[in-house]
Amino acid sequence: MTSDRWMGVGHSTLPDARAAAVEAATAAVAGRDAALLLVYAAITFDAAELSAGIAAAAPGVPVVGCSTHGEIGPDGSRDGSVLVTALGGPGLRVATAASDKVNGRQREAGVEVAACVAEVGDHPHRVLVLLTDGLARDQETILRGAYSVAGSQVPLFGGAAGDGWRMSGTFQLHGTSVFTNGVVAACLASDAPMGIGIRHGWHPVGEPMIVTESADGRVHGLDDEPALDVYLRRIDAPAHLTEDPPELSRFVLSRPLGVQRRSGLEVRNMSTEIDVTGRSIGGGGNLPLGGLTWAMVGDEESVLDASEEACRDAVSTLGGRPAIGLLTFSCAACRAVLGDGGIAREHARLSEVSAGVPFAGFYTYGEIARTRGIDGFHNQTMVVLALS
Repeated sequence: MTSDRWMGVGHSTLPDARAAAVEAATAAVAGRDAALLLVYAAITFDAAELSAGIAAAAPGVPVVGCSTHGEIGPDGSRDGSVLVTALGGPGLRVATAASDKVNGRQREAGVEVAACVAEVGDHPHRVLVLLTDGLARDQETILRGAYSVAGSQVPLFGGAAGDGWRMSGTFQLHGTSVFTNGVVAACLASDAPMGIGIRHGWHPVGEPMIVTESADGRVHGLDDEPALDVYLRRIDAPAHLTEDPPELSRFVLSRPLGVQRRSGLEVRNMSTEIDVTGRSIGGGGNLPLGGLTWAMVGDEESVLDASEEACRDAVSTLGGRPAIGLLTFSCAACRAVLGDGGIAREHARLSEVSAGVPFAGFYTYGEIARTRGIDGFHNQTMVVLALS
């Protein structure tokens, strides 16, 4: 079974933003009529110059994109590069949208960008791709807003923009517009299946804890005690780590928390915002008041297995049709756990599973994949969208 739809990937390491964008976009499009360009770029590039370069290389083609914590492409995973994915071919329709200044209006932003779903018609297969500001609080509320418009039949997929661990500001691209606290979206509608894979390499240890105090993406209380104290006891953290915040962050990278959802345990990264003075934890999305949470553990091998299985799961849902390409979004925290050697091994596994089919994505500050329920925000997880 063959398809005339296509996915192309272009990668550039040129230092000049406009030149890199032109090189990557030209390679991705390769002279074809593209329906959409997805752009992932290092925070070190000037976003306006990137947009100008993309527009020059592919005039009139819809564009969504964002800054990253590293780019994942078929020729390797890199920092400081521009990666462009182009989609096109018959039976594919695309509509895009954007919302700016989302802090304090997360739900409204999700509603606004999801409106583009209505523009693609009643194709049998649709997915809403979302790229958000990774430093915005309460990402789940953005997704709930999008869900309220798109409904249960349109899966959500995407990632939160990164800035190379600077934690100072990300950017999002929509056409030639640049946002720093925005959400951009592209609704893909196809007459062929699109499949989503979601896997993480973490498993729970010990008994669950109850979230007894939480607000604004932070957990202040677990089991009616200060959250940090309970969490550190549960993961057997050495006492001296509270006096060395960088070392404490490294220790908890491989010890996230799990949140119970209908689809299983979703992962929340705790490494970026540990408050030793206030004894609270946060940094990876909301943990709801009264909910159950588990300490989770894993290692390099379990993370690599999850990346591979997410790709296999996505392809397996295509109903026997061959994939034309894979969008592969993983977590900045997983990258930190893997290190350079593990990243190379991850790329080798993705290359093997894709079997010559192009794949592209980036390391995020949070992954988006909803196939059931009204949520779908993840940390330290590989999410994959397979296109046919």
